[in-house]
Amino acid sequence: MADAEPKTNQEQDVNPWSVAGAQNEAGEVVAIDYLALSKKWNTSLIDDAILERFEKVTGHKPHRWMRRGLFFSHRDFERILDRYEEGKPFFLYTGRGPSSGSLHLGHTIPLEFTRWLQEVFDVPLVFMLTDDEKALFNEKLTFETALEFAMENARDIIALGFDVKKTFLYSDLKYVSNHILMNAWEFSKYIPFNQVRGAFGFDGSTNIGKIFFPAVQCVAAFATSYPEIWSDEPAKTRTKEIASIPCLIPMGIDQDPYFRLLRDNAHRMRFPSPKPALIHSKFLTALQGAGGKMSSSNPNSAIFMTDTAKQIKAKINKHAFSGGQETLELQRELGGNPDIDVSYIYLTYFEEDDAKLEQLHKDYKSGALLTGELKKLAIEALQKVVADFQERRAKVTDEVLESFMKPRKLHWGGNPNPKPKADKETKDLPIQTKA
Repeated sequence: MADAEPKTNQEQDVNPWSVAGAQNEAGEVVAIDYLALSKKWNTSLIDDAILERFEKVTGHKPHRWMRRGLFFSHRDFERILDRYEEGKPFFLYTGRGPSSGSLHLGHTIPLEFTRWLQEVFDVPLVFMLTDDEKALFNEKLTFETALEFAMENARDIIALGFDVKKTFLYSDLKYVSNHILMNAWEFSKYIPFNQVRGAFGFDGSTNIGKIFFPAVQCVAAFATSYPEIWSDEPAKTRTKEIASIPCLIPMGIDQDPYFRLLRDNAHRMRFPSPKPALIHSKFLTALQGAGGKMSSSNPNSAIFMTDTAKQIKAKINKHAFSGGQETLELQRELGGNPDIDVSYIYLTYFEEDDAKLEQLHKDYKSGALLTGELKKLAIEALQKVVADFQERRAKVTDEVLESFMKPRKLHWGGNPNPKPKADKETKDLPIQTKA
């Protein structure tokens, strides 16, 4: 009989601003329980049926992060696959809260996945930099500094390889006005305080900026917030036609409370928009191991995209939690636990070959592979990822930055071989444009 799992005396805490694993009776932090989160928040798990349908509809093998359960949960993703199959328009929306001047590796996971989805679906993307949120929720951060962080983060985001022809990247502090602000005000009109209090834990001492901000982040999922991207001659008023275009939001599971609020209330707008579809990622484990994610506030928890090869090597060797035994002899005899070993966990993200990854798992568990050897493989993989990124980042000039952040019509292709159904539902919308 398997040993009983240790009882927890402190529940895990996952919200849009902090993530902490539960603690067991010994006071040890345990891994984030993603199945419990999915059940608590009533999301759907990404199963084999979804993966098979994705490949059938798009002609692309699911990303390794989907195959390996690192993107593990969704809301209405199948509806997006339906729209793509039928050649109907939709767009991608994601964001980044600029809390520091550089991204770390954990930040790049949902962003890189978004870039891959943009390439596979060939659809427009709006990318929100929530510099306003970061200043509102951090007493020590000024709005000017948050905006500076946003501009540096924007360069990092561009360096991940997004297509400028179909990507609009914006700072809330610079862009939010006109249609998006009108949407935010209208949306806020329908949301009583008890709903945001329930979703985010606000109370009587919460500043009113925090209370209003969820409306801004939510309405970024409305196509009417971006009149420029759909036409050379943007609509001067919000329209029912554009409002009917849904979006897909790839994101960390901690951001789900925002979009539960949106999904519950999107139908109340003057021109109702469809509920956004969501696809959730797990967190990239902190160097210290289970129960936490990489954090900008703790440099030793994260690999930053500005780190040198030497720094990456030192961080992995010094801080990466090991699932190996205390001595080489015991490792050879008993083997290690790859499932809690941070070096192996990182390889599950960055090793493309499924067979090679499975062999590493077997070898480490059997003792044929030593902890030092596993760390070396992780170091080499991360050094390459970061070095390639830094090479692309150096090419992001002021002109390139401006080209992404300029409000303008976007150009995309969509599904080249749609299979429309017999109904006439919005299939002839004139806003899907060829490059």
